[in-house]
Parts: sequence; structure tokens; C-alpha cells
Amino acid sequence: MAWASTDSSVARVEPLSPDGARGDFVTACLTVYIVVLFAVPSRLVVGPLGSAGSISMLLGLVSFGLWVVLLLVGFGRVMPPTARPLRWALGAFAFSVGVSYVLAMSQPISSDEISPADVAILSLTSWAGIMLLSHDGITSSRKLGTVLWRFVFCGGLLALLGIAQFATRQAIVDLISIPGLTSIADATLYNRNGLVRPAGTAIHPIEYGTLLCILLPLALHVGLHYRERPPVLRWFPAVAIAGVIAISSSRSAYLGAVLGVVICMVAWTSKQRRILITIVAVGFAVASIALPRLITSITNLFVGVEEDPSIASRTDSFSFAWAFIAEHPLFGRGLGTFLPKYRIFDNQYLGMLVTIGVVGALALVAIGIVAMSQLMRVYQVVEDPRTSDLSVSLVASVAAGFVSLAFFDAFAFPMTMGTLFLVLGLVGAFSRLSLRDAAGERPSFITTPF
Repeated sequence: MAWASTDSSVARVEPLSPDGARGDFVTACLTVYIVVLFAVPSRLVVGPLGSAGSISMLLGLVSFGLWVVLLLVGFGRVMPPTARPLRWALGAFAFSVGVSYVLAMSQPISSDEISPADVAILSLTSWAGIMLLSHDGITSSRKLGTVLWRFVFCGGLLALLGIAQFATRQAIVDLISIPGLTSIADATLYNRNGLVRPAGTAIHPIEYGTLLCILLPLALHVGLHYRERPPVLRWFPAVAIAGVIAISSSRSAYLGAVLGVVICMVAWTSKQRRILITIVAVGFAVASIALPRLITSITNLFVGVEEDPSIASRTDSFSFAWAFIAEHPLFGRGLGTFLPKYRIFDNQYLGMLVTIGVVGALALVAIGIVAMSQLMRVYQVVEDPRTSDLSVSLVASVAAGFVSLAFFDAFAFPMTMGTLFLVLGLVGAFSRLSLRDAAGERPSFITTPF
């Protein structure tokens, strides 16, 4: 991995042992989190904890505690300034949310808003924990490759579940029962225009489609560059994820996937672009013959949108939200305090303006901007094609995730946010390791066996 700076002092400030037991421990923790996030249905929680009892949320809180402990003992405490921007961006967002929470609790507030506000703080802490643990705790390119592969592979399995739901017209997840966990919602099978909308283990199809479009760029990177693995194994996640997005009947998933793939193409060769276009064209032709209703349904999602009730609801929300934004413009009325009974915006950015104000909303956007700027810096200086492609793929993943936030209230869906914050953590680790590799301490990006 090439890097603009060759200052050897950069390597000396990194106190981590790249191949030590701590790095293996963090890799194992992240693997467990990924498996739980995708495999355990979101509707199953630890009963007494209610909406705060999601297993993935609890693991995220544990991850935050681990990060604090490791930080106190010097694990990742000292790192080059170029590795810190994402941490600072997350800190600014957390600070704005904290200020909003204090202001909300220091004034009269409806009693039924207090518990959701507390859960929102716990949720953010959980997501921050998984981001920080991966950001600081992945200690080598080898371990980064391992986590990335397991992330994509599990995403491929999750996509296969969605395909099975579409084919069988069965929820399937209603058959999953885990001792000690209770269900807070029924496993509902959604439909649109007579077609099943798969949801996997997610709460809703829109959440499912969004997290898959976040994963798609990384799955394409795996398919193109993990050539040490059999072709069928390395390509199955990308094929499965692309396939289930195609049948998702989700406008946000289609837009996010197209955006992600278009960005990925920046790092591809002309031949790779031609192959992709050919595959898409052939796939569309086959689907037109085998599933004509699906093509009609997709077309209807984008034709005549001005008459679509869901679009009308979203646009009408702006004028409704303005009164709340004007009342608390800087820090909002408190994260989690704007309950669904008041209004469902189906736009996380609009919800952020209402709940954490202009300051908090800008801080959230800044996280995505900082992440992508870090990745573009890596892309501009590296020479290894595989590393360049990964930097662009991560940009595509982050962009798809942050654009998708405009289409639904993402903070109410733990799988989407858990996926997005883990990707942000991988971005931080990748940027940090790129800098260290440039100092000559480690080889460029590689992977390990499963």
C-alpha cells in the first residue's frame, strides 16, 4: 500500500501488536456481532428489557465497554492524527445528542417520551461501540480482510433467506425460537402489487433492502478480488444480494444499489464495466420473461410518483416538521422523543432536524463526509489495484447507506444502523492500516482463511 507520507515516526506511535491476541479477540467479537445482527430476528428481544433488549444492541453496548477498557490500557490510545477524524466526527455527533438529551430532560416532557429517549441514547452508544471497536481494534490488514469476508458472507446468507421468502411466500423466520428471548412483533410477510417483499430477519422490507444495498459494494469487491477463494464461493454473496435487491420492490433499495454500483465502477476496468452492463441487460431480459409482474411493479415505483401516497406522505412531512424545527432549531427536542403517534416522517434527516436540531443533523452528515474523504485520500495515493478498489467500494457502501437514510426512519431499525456503523468502523480501520502500511511496517491488504 502506497502512502503520501514516509515519516517513520508515524509507525512508532502505533502501540498495537498487529498479530497479537488482542486483535484476534476483537476479530472474534466482531464476528459474533455480525452473526447475531443478521441471524437473530430483530423482533426477538430479552423480554424484561423491551425495545432495549435486542441481542445485537446488547453486544454493541458490551463492545463499547470493551473499547473503553482497551483504551484505558493503551490499546489504540495513541495513533497518528490522520487516523482520528472519524472518531472526532462521532464524538461531535454524540456530544450534540447528549446536549439535546440534557435540554429535553431539563424541561417539561411527556412521560411516554422519557423511555424512548433513554433507549435512543443506549442505541447510539451500542452503534458507537461497534464502530469504535472495529475502528481501533482491528490490528492488521489480514484481520481486516477476515472481518470483511465474514461480513459479506453472512450478508450473502441473509440474502438467500430473502430469496427463499420470495419463492415460498412464507416468512420462515416465524419458525425461529430462541430460549430466553420473546417476540415483540409478529413475523409479517409484506406484499406490494401482489408480490412478496422479503424482509429476511429484519423488522421491515425497507430495512432489509437498505442494509443489503450497503453490503452490495463490498460483496462486489470480494467477488472481484478475493481470488484465493473458489469463484462460486466468492461470487455467491454478490449474486444473492443483487438478486434479492432486484425482487425487493423497494424504491430506496434500488436507488441505493444503483448509486453504490455506479461509484464502484470508478475503480473498475473498462472490461469489468462492460461485463456488468451485459449481466444487467441479460438479467433484465430474463426477468421480463420469467417475472413480468416484477418489472411492471418496479416501473410503477418510479413512474407517476407524484400520485404515490408514500411519496405524498414524505413531502407533506416537511411542512409538518417545520413547526417543531423552528421551536428548537439548534439541538432539537431530544433524540427519540418524537414518537410515531405524532408522525412518521420516513426520512431520518428530517427526524434528526426535529429531534437533535441543525447541529446534530449536520454532525450526522459530517460522519459520512469524513468517512468518504478519508477513503478518497487513500484512493488518491495507493498503487495496489485491490486496495484502490476496496477504498472505492467502502465509499460506495457509506454513500448508499447515508443516502438511504432519507427514505425511512432508520434509527428505529437496529439492523440497518448496526450495519452502517460497522462499515464506518471498517472505514476507520482501513484508513489507519493504510497509513501504517505506507510506513513500511505491514504489507498491503490481504485476507486469511475463513
